[in-house]
Amino acid sequence: MASVTLSGLRKEYGDLTAVDGLDLDVDDGELLCLLGPSGCGKSTTLRMLGGLETPTDGDVHIGDEPVTDQPPYERNTSMVFQSWALFPRKSVIENVAFGLKMDGVSEDERRERAREMLDVVEMGEFVDHDPTDLSGGQKQRVALARSLAIEPDVLLLDEPLSNLDKRLREQMQLELRNIHDAVETTFVHVTHDQNEAFTLADSIAIMHDGDIEQIGAPREVYDDPVSLFIEEFLGDTNLVDATVAEVTETGVIADTAFDTEVDVRTGDAAVAQGDGLSVSFRPEELDVERVEGTDGDGASAVTGEITDVLYRGSTVRFYVDLGGEHLFFEQSVGADTAFSAGDVVRVSWDPDDLLAFAADGARVGRGET
Repeated sequence: MASVTLSGLRKEYGDLTAVDGLDLDVDDGELLCLLGPSGCGKSTTLRMLGGLETPTDGDVHIGDEPVTDQPPYERNTSMVFQSWALFPRKSVIENVAFGLKMDGVSEDERRERAREMLDVVEMGEFVDHDPTDLSGGQKQRVALARSLAIEPDVLLLDEPLSNLDKRLREQMQLELRNIHDAVETTFVHVTHDQNEAFTLADSIAIMHDGDIEQIGAPREVYDDPVSLFIEEFLGDTNLVDATVAEVTETGVIADTAFDTEVDVRTGDAAVAQGDGLSVSFRPEELDVERVEGTDGDGASAVTGEITDVLYRGSTVRFYVDLGGEHLFFEQSVGADTAFSAGDVVRVSWDPDDLLAFAADGARVGRGET
């Protein structure tokens, strides 16, 4: 195992800057996910860590050793790619032992270590099988065992589950988490799938435009996003335009696009009357009930009509028309309170649950009283 330190890491391709001065620390034995949309620089960052790309500027340390200028074969890292890249004419155990063979390990020792790693990934009964006879999930386990067999200080995973179907991908996420706990090796895992990152990670580093926007535990980055980009990227939310009408001791009263004032907790953030805000209403934080008429509208409630019902498997999403603007909320299928198109409902919320963002996308406060 080893820690990882990336300092001022930068990668340019001509006029394109793929990674822009990135700093990152990964603890010894940690499973960190680099999470972000396509093109944000996460795979390029991983490749620079593994030595497959040379930084334009910056430094890479694995443990206490500077490795920025070292080729991949001199770094004790191993990488698992989207493609399994197994040798079709070698057996499963020969595939897993291949890296050890290249390192000059004796045949008996490399076969023993390969068997151990196949047991770790629950593929011990397939040692003599042909890789072409395996399922996608089994092939990915073999590729993982091959990378672990050489006992890397850091295991690098570049979206290794993206080629699997949904059910198998979710199963492999849990297996990968268990494998990490068993081998106690430092993992750096790249993904664009937020659910995968939440399932796997000790820490999540969210990348945007070539740099890290926020890093923290999964619950932390979801509950306490630092920017509008992260709030939109992690899960679904209702974003409503608003204008600050009054500054209060705990936040602001803002006029919204659906003609209702909302009380937004912004603490002591620098917000002035007339400032524009984007206010986030997470669907899981909305309370909804059928009503008749509009009595009860105010700073924490609004009445509207359900216009659309969208079935999404285990949940149902309901869209509420608020005079031209819309909010959506969700319920589990089979919930006691089911709604239909045409129902008049009151949507309410706790002001402490609202998140507000300035025009530049920066967070201006949440739940501070």
